[in-house]
Amino acid sequence: MMKKRILSGMRPTGKLHLGHLAGALENWVKLQNSYDCFFMVADWHALMSEYENSSLISEYSIDNVVDWLSVGIRPANSTIFIQSSIPEHLELYMMFSCLVPLSWVERIPTYKEQLRELKNREIHTYGFLGYPVLQAADILIYNADAVPVGQDQLPHLELTREISRRFNYIYKKQLFREPKDILTSFPKLLGIDGRKMSKSYNNTINLSDSVEEVRKKVLAMITDPKRIYKSDPGHPEICNVHTYYEVFFPDYSGEVSDYCRKAKVGCRDCKEDLARRINEKLMPIRKKREDLLCKKKKIIEIIESGNEKAGKTASSMMKKIKEIINLCPIR
Repeated sequence: MMKKRILSGMRPTGKLHLGHLAGALENWVKLQNSYDCFFMVADWHALMSEYENSSLISEYSIDNVVDWLSVGIRPANSTIFIQSSIPEHLELYMMFSCLVPLSWVERIPTYKEQLRELKNREIHTYGFLGYPVLQAADILIYNADAVPVGQDQLPHLELTREISRRFNYIYKKQLFREPKDILTSFPKLLGIDGRKMSKSYNNTINLSDSVEEVRKKVLAMITDPKRIYKSDPGHPEICNVHTYYEVFFPDYSGEVSDYCRKAKVGCRDCKEDLARRINEKLMPIRKKREDLLCKKKKIIEIIESGNEKAGKTASSMMKKIKEIINLCPIR
């Protein structure tokens, strides 16, 4: 029996951090055991917000793949590829742009959220407005059965299904599937300052950070604002540090919650303990990173092999699409 296929990706706009680990990568590692996985470095999507400063996209693309491999993504089980190396993504994006009503993309809630979050950049562009359509093309060029997403990405996936239905209806062919969602179930991980963890806020704990960098960042984390003195009882439900325990060390979070509420341990000691545990968790990832960075030729070979497989799959699908819409005058 053939495995069902999934497509997922990340934009190479910076170093990967703990939010990526909890929100996607740990899930990817599990999914590759039961799905035919296509994992994409979404560099076209990165360009949509970083077009004014695109010099590091290529560097981050390689660095991100190194992190994927370091956490346990296996090239033998998963296809790792670069989006811009597969021209069919943009071909299908162009086709979809012809049939997607403008109102469909204008109603996507994350579009307005991104405009607010990235207000220091000029992203009121045609490309940025249409990026959910490119996402649909990314998914449907591989006819993925499912897509692992967070709650905030569900409107994008529903748009993909709408585009799939519209194409199938217009051309009277049941070519595209309607991909299901595979929801990630972890609480949103905030940055060390209590805001969304983001490179643009400089509040991330990166997978590639050194032991001392992790410790320094954890000690700078904002804790329970209601706990003024060490003897005051804490409120773990509103403490960002406790959220990290819940996400990464759930078996221990109950004990942390108890000694916080009973003021048995001060916030600094709690953060020292968290930093130690995070460093222990990152230790094997750091070791694998170091080994891989000494074998850059191997990394390139993995990407090239993934590009080849993804390219063959996308090319086969594009041939069918062009035949359906009668863009193949010579056969």
